[in-house]
Formats: sequence, structure tokens, C-alpha cells
Amino acid sequence: MRDVCVIGLGLIGGSLLRAAARTGRTAWGATLSEVDADAASRAGYDVTTDVEAALHRAAEQDALVVLAVPLTAVEDTLRQVAQHAAHCLLTDVVSVKAPVLDAVRRRTPYARYVGGHPMAGTAESGWLAGDATLFDDAAWVVGVEEDTDLTAWAEVARLVLDLGAHVVPLHAESHDEAVARVSHLPHLFAAILATIGAQGGPLAMSLAAGSYTDGTRVAGSNPALVKAMTEGNREALLPIVDEALGRLGAARGSLASTGGLAATINAGYEGTQTLAACRDVERAGVRVSLTAPDAREGLVALGERGGRVTGIDADTAVGEVS
Repeated sequence: MRDVCVIGLGLIGGSLLRAAARTGRTAWGATLSEVDADAASRAGYDVTTDVEAALHRAAEQDALVVLAVPLTAVEDTLRQVAQHAAHCLLTDVVSVKAPVLDAVRRRTPYARYVGGHPMAGTAESGWLAGDATLFDDAAWVVGVEEDTDLTAWAEVARLVLDLGAHVVPLHAESHDEAVARVSHLPHLFAAILATIGAQGGPLAMSLAAGSYTDGTRVAGSNPALVKAMTEGNREALLPIVDEALGRLGAARGSLASTGGLAATINAGYEGTQTLAACRDVERAGVRVSLTAPDAREGLVALGERGGRVTGIDADTAVGEVS
């Protein structure tokens, strides 16, 4: 198993380092936070605040480098990768893919890059929030582009599978549009709902129950991280915001004219049933040969259909699709 070097040890990076070490891989990490580095070291993990030294070690040992830094720090981190570990296998866990892909192509053209994004997390942040089991049974997007080296892709996918997740192969643009719907818009709605509730003062807060706390949970996330991922996905998020505003406008118009909200409420209920049905559906087994001429197309088609890769068998991706 290839060694793993994790740059950035917040919730996701810290969880990844823990999970990678749990698999038996040699894994080390680097963070600019002395507090996080000290806590990780005290817990028995190989961690430094010297990012350059960690990358030098990665180059010497031909390790897999994982960028687990905020989107705003990607450019600077890639400059260090280009200087100290330019030819390493490289992946990331940033929540937006197209901007990272563009930055990698500009800053580290010699790196064997495969983008990634685990759909897992909590409202907490920092090393102490991490958990080696965070990725268990989670969806983890592993990027497939026209120039993706499928040997490198398979190695990143194997790491993801070892960490307990299942792999969803996707283009960067498809990923960004999907997470705008199911992650980034919910963060915006949660922020707005939390703001409106708080404006009700002590009385509203004293009456707040499950519908309010459930709807505002992610508003408690680190504001800087939420700002980075939503603004970083501006191109994909804007039309989704427009779609949401259109539905709110329709609900408002209906409430003002007829007093009825049935269309909005029923559509929302049906949406929740769609999610439940997708999770409960019986899936069929599929296999994609990674050496076939149309392997990239096959992987992306699997991901676009809501499918997932659950294993890598020699040169074949073994998966499931509904």
C-alpha cells in the first residue's frame, strides 16, 4: 500500500489521517496550526507544522499526497507541491472540483492528479473533531476527466475504499452542479433560516424545536469554510439559487392569492420520498474494465446514474447501479 501524506488536518484531513493509519498504511500529516499539530502528536500521529518537510518526505517515498486545505489555500499549497513533490500522485478532498482541477493544471502540470470529495462531515471543525470512522459507508466522488490516468484513478479509489467509503466516479462539472443542489444551497438556506429565527428574539428562540434545529444545523459550521465552498462554486450555485428563488416566489404568490401552499408542500414531501427510494432501491452489479478504450465513459456513466464503485478487482472496477 502506498504511503499517504495529508496536508491540512481539520475535520476531513484529520479524519483521513486517522482512517489511513487504521488501514495499516504509513501515514503522516502537516498543518499550519500548532494547536492541531500538538493534539495530533499527543494522540500518537506523525504530524508536523513544516509543510515543506512533509512534502519532501512524500517525494522521497513516492507517497500519495492529499490536499485537505480550504479552497482559498489550494493555490498556495499547490505551489509548495510543485516545488517539493511535483511528481507525486495527488488527490484532494475540497468540496468544489472545477476550480481545483483548473489550479492543479496550472500549478502542478506534472502531478498525477485525481480529484476527490468525500460526502461526509459534521458542523464541527479542527483536528479534535476528526473521527477515523467518518467515511464509513459514505459517498466519495473520485474525479474522471478526459486526461485522467486510470492507473492513478484506481489507486486513489482503492484508498477511498480502504477508508470505508464507496466511490462515485464523476466529471468535475457534474460534481459541482450536484453538490450545489444537495450541499451548498442547504448551507445558504440554513444561514437564512437561522438569521430569520434569531430576529424573533428570545420568544422565538424559546419556542424553537426540531424543525428549526434540524434546518439550521449546518449554519453552525465554520463560516470561513462555508464561505469558501459556496463562493468557490459560484458558477454552478447561481442557477440553483435562481431555481430555489423561483419556487419560493411561486409559494409566496400562491399564499398571497389563494392562501394555499399545497403545491410547495406536496412537492417537498415527494422530494423526501425520492431520497428514501434512492437509498432503499435494490442495486444491480456492474463491472467496468479500466483497460477498455471506453473506460472513462463507462465510469462516468456509472456515476451519473447514481451508481457506485465498491471494489477494484485487478484492472476492473466492481460497482452497483440502480
